[in-house]
Amino acid sequence: MDDIFVARIMSPDPITVTADTLVEDAAATMLENDIGSVVVTDGDGDLAGILTTTDFVRIVAERRPKDETPVSSYMSTGVVTASAQDPVHDVADAMLEHGVHHIPVVSETEGVIGIVTTTDLAAYVSRSRAPSPT
Repeated sequence: MDDIFVARIMSPDPITVTADTLVEDAAATMLENDIGSVVVTDGDGDLAGILTTTDFVRIVAERRPKDETPVSSYMSTGVVTASAQDPVHDVADAMLEHGVHHIPVVSETEGVIGIVTTTDLAAYVSRSRAPSPT
């Protein structure tokens, strides 16, 4: 995996929301797209945070009115990111080190350009290894 870069396995054009999107709308977006996270961007397309299915556990536990709560109340900030040129191995290590399952891929000039998930890594490993002998 050392010579494979993030750009090869990332999901391009991740589904995004803004910080003022209501959590109910973000949840509907995640369900409609069968995804485990939405990337939160600002008006310029730059990363502001991430909201994952794990965050919805807190939302339900705290019982805030869902129709009045913006994503900014629950999104994670200080998000671990990658660039398209990072080796896949480094991204896998970062996921383990930080205990995350989603890493947005960012470009200094284009903002958020993709996302790498544990599903992307598993799919890559599955395709790149020969089947075990039975």
